[in-house]
Amino acid sequence: MISTTQNLPVRESSSRLARIGRSPLAWLAVGLLGVGGPSALAAAGPVPALVGAGLALLAYWAVMRFVARRPTPEIAVRGAGRDLRLGAGIGAAFLLVSVAVIAIAGGYRFTLHGAVGAGALPGLVAVAVAGALTEELLFRGLVLQAVEQLRGPRTALVVSALLFGLIHLANPGATPWSSVAIAIEAGGLMGAAFLWRRSIWLVTALHATWNGLEQLIGIPVSGHVDPSVLVTITHGPALLTGGGFGLEASIVPVVVSLVLIVALLRRARSSASA
Repeated sequence: MISTTQNLPVRESSSRLARIGRSPLAWLAVGLLGVGGPSALAAAGPVPALVGAGLALLAYWAVMRFVARRPTPEIAVRGAGRDLRLGAGIGAAFLLVSVAVIAIAGGYRFTLHGAVGAGALPGLVAVAVAGALTEELLFRGLVLQAVEQLRGPRTALVVSALLFGLIHLANPGATPWSSVAIAIEAGGLMGAAFLWRRSIWLVTALHATWNGLEQLIGIPVSGHVDPSVLVTITHGPALLTGGGFGLEASIVPVVVSLVLIVALLRRARSSASA
């Protein structure tokens, strides 16, 4: 008769590894490596950026499926179209209201002089979408959900927002204020939107629409100046216009985002208690 007790250490070891993998810190660490790696392709152009975003999405699914051992309703195809439209609408409204307020205050003036034109559109859209998807997988998919599992949604929202602002300190022309502003208006807004709908598609559309429209109008996106259809000329204090860093360093979108964050968190609370 063959004893099966020799298999017990192997089974126990496998079970132990599975339990470790299911801990939020473990799958967060693996996920950051797996999702963050393909993001380097964004610097190689629009097509590599889209390929990198696709690989990042696949890596995210694999980490959640085989390491965290949890379902991934946040990237489900069903309902994705609705969430994409909703996110794009929120992103467009946020961007256009913020820009309109600054323009009315005399901070922005627009011209076609020096603009690249419509030929730049496909590349701009591709890079904006790819970058937004990768960042949302990292910060809302991984960081926010891992911290939420450990410390709850409020702490998760604050931590993910602060980290999002912190990484933007590396951007051209960044200052402590610009990072604080991004933590609130971007990290806070997209974190609240995710807690409301639990959809990567919604926050990706919000993020991509914001960045894409900002590029098209000709405003630097977090310090990055890209080809645009319009050219925006700034006038007045940097606290109003954002200066060379762009709209994200303006006080206006911070205020607009705070209004949206409160509304979205109320919707999230209502959805959770329903």
